[in-house]
Amino acid sequence: MSGQVVPCSPQEIGSLFLFEKLTPEQLGRLCSEGRVERFEPGPVYTEGEPATCFFVMIEGTVVLSRRVGGDDIEVTRTSQPGVYSGAMQAYLGDRVRQLYNNSMRVTEQTRFFVLPADTFAAVMQEWFPMAVHLLEGLFFGSKSTQRAIGQRERLLALGSLSAGLTHELNNPAAAAVRATATLRERVAKMRHKLGVISAGPYPREALANLIEVQERTAELVAKAPTLSPLEAADREDALTDWLDDHGIPDGWRLAPTFVQAGLDIDWLDQVAADVDPEILPGAIGWLNYTVETELLMDEIEDSTTRISHLVDAAKQYSQLDRAPYQNADVHELLDSTLLMLSGKIGSRIEVVKDYDRTLPKIPAYPAELNQVWTNLIDNAVHAINSTGGEGTLTVRTALDHDRLLVEFRDTGPGVPQEIRGRIFDPFFTTKPVGEGTGLGLDISWRIVVNKHHGTLQVESEPGDTRFQVLLPLTAADDDTPEEPT
Repeated sequence: MSGQVVPCSPQEIGSLFLFEKLTPEQLGRLCSEGRVERFEPGPVYTEGEPATCFFVMIEGTVVLSRRVGGDDIEVTRTSQPGVYSGAMQAYLGDRVRQLYNNSMRVTEQTRFFVLPADTFAAVMQEWFPMAVHLLEGLFFGSKSTQRAIGQRERLLALGSLSAGLTHELNNPAAAAVRATATLRERVAKMRHKLGVISAGPYPREALANLIEVQERTAELVAKAPTLSPLEAADREDALTDWLDDHGIPDGWRLAPTFVQAGLDIDWLDQVAADVDPEILPGAIGWLNYTVETELLMDEIEDSTTRISHLVDAAKQYSQLDRAPYQNADVHELLDSTLLMLSGKIGSRIEVVKDYDRTLPKIPAYPAELNQVWTNLIDNAVHAINSTGGEGTLTVRTALDHDRLLVEFRDTGPGVPQEIRGRIFDPFFTTKPVGEGTGLGLDISWRIVVNKHHGTLQVESEPGDTRFQVLLPLTAADDDTPEEPT
């Protein structure tokens, strides 16, 4: 929007605090190369447009706002003469994108001194070369520092995740190794027992019946029901009595294995009916090895399946083989992050998933959303641990008008009202020295707001803190999501 050009007075602009130290010659050059414009109430420029001018208010009222998600949030409203905005980084040239980083409007008739961006850059470099060098160093130095600390924050998070993943992988891997070693031993004993039976004076039909009983037993083990501790104890006692009554040695040792496999007295009666009495003790011992091998193979299958799920979760979390921007299912992302952080969450914190599975996929950067989930879950776990380590973490998804809500609710002590407005600031942290950099929520805010055009907000009271991420259901005009392959 352009205003009405009016005469420029060097004396008037020289009264503004920004120009009060300039010489008459410098003020004359500003008036000759710049201009004074009068704007009626309304917008002056819009955030994201090319920054073509530097504005200094002479009189009136100006309002500056920033775009947050789908809303314009007012950040400054002032009537102080001399306030400035617009192409304030023009002196950096094409080393940075020259865009307006906010929107400006006026609420009453307002006059500005307007200087073209290239003229502003030229006079800064000509009149204040040392200041330009200092400002350049400050700008690029702060960017470099923020980038380095951001990378350190990511590395710290990655290290924590790696330690947790290693721990989670070690448990099923160790279980699989132990089960394999035990299985090798049981198979060897089963071969020995079968050799003893086959070497005895038993007819072919008896051995055939034994093999058939073994096949039926293996099928029963695969369908074993889950018993309560009381039911299991009662069944162990009954099986032990049956084995003792039939002269089977060490019945107390065999009974727990048979119960774990879902076998009962009816099964033992069938075995006794199908096998000759003289072969029954050896047959029961051999069938015990059969049951143990089936249970060990189930354990190995469970362990390797667990490892496979962890690897899949790590792959989902990292998104290494996925397009950076795509239509993503937030529930898959949440599940993979929770699994990756399960070691840090621990067993004393109850995790409740309150998902609305009818929600559609949304256009997103999945790997970066996973980082948001990581930061918010980590903060929730820290909050719960600060009150004794026991509590509940609830992860909820829902439709909130035209946006998708992801809410992380913890039962920690809450965020005090006096710091609630600062928690998203860079380097602000309430964690002890060495445990936090103060960048987790800042990074999360920038990912949600800047990259996804969403909103990140917090509601908190003691025992009920909720971090809410609101994401748009559709892509912005300049975004082009890819379908995952």
